[in-house]
Amino acid sequence: MSEVKGFLFPRTATGKASLLPPPPWHYSGDLLTVEWRTDPDAVQRLLPDPLQPVHDDEDPGAVALVFADWQSCGDDLAELDDPIRLQYKEAFVVVRCRWDDRVWSRCAYIWVDKDFALARGHLQGYPKKFGSIHQTRPVTVGRAGPRLEPGGRFAATLAAYDRRLADVRVTLTGPSEGNGFVNGHPMIHHRFVPRIECDGKDALADVVTMRGRDVELGQAWAGTADVELHDSPVEELTALAPHEILGGYWRSVGTTFAGGETLIP
Repeated sequence: MSEVKGFLFPRTATGKASLLPPPPWHYSGDLLTVEWRTDPDAVQRLLPDPLQPVHDDEDPGAVALVFADWQSCGDDLAELDDPIRLQYKEAFVVVRCRWDDRVWSRCAYIWVDKDFALARGHLQGYPKKFGSIHQTRPVTVGRAGPRLEPGGRFAATLAAYDRRLADVRVTLTGPSEGNGFVNGHPMIHHRFVPRIECDGKDALADVVTMRGRDVELGQAWAGTADVELHDSPVEELTALAPHEILGGYWRSVGTTFAGGETLIP
């Protein structure tokens, strides 16, 4: 029997075909975030056991929709020479919850546009699906984009299965100390894989968290924002329809993922 190698499938004799290199994975990207309040009951319905809603005085209906334009690579930086494996975009919905007497962020929905990002997210507990994501990029020369300054106009769109799911627009008003509060806690996720017998039981079912290292944060910018969510026969995003827009943000971030922690095996 041949010995096979590779961090993830497919594992082969050389490991060259593996969809992912082994961690650490390095990330650099631009994030456009809009936060709003929705019905707290809609957030609670997204929290399986043992997660609980945040307390009434902790803004239990707060939601963030984050668009991210990423570059990511393994420790050997090989992807820098092959940009199709380096660049991807995603959009994800974040809510907050309580477990073990502390507040956590939780990714409820997420869409990405590359297979390696999809598989990497499933490993981490992110419920990633394929989508089409686009967002405005800032410029430093010319007129074909906004500047990072008051009045800068940014937008982003999300679609999946040929249907538009979300549109957001942010107009910058000035520098900010942060880029929102909903996505500001450690992430807590459920990972699961159904048994091959398809008998309603899971072969893998655990609760995990992720940690980053070597975090670098660029200057955050805040602004006014609006968001439109659209119906789809296979999505539930409109159940989180905004009751009140809290604001929009733009920020560049960098971090490294080198592994997480199993909270509940």
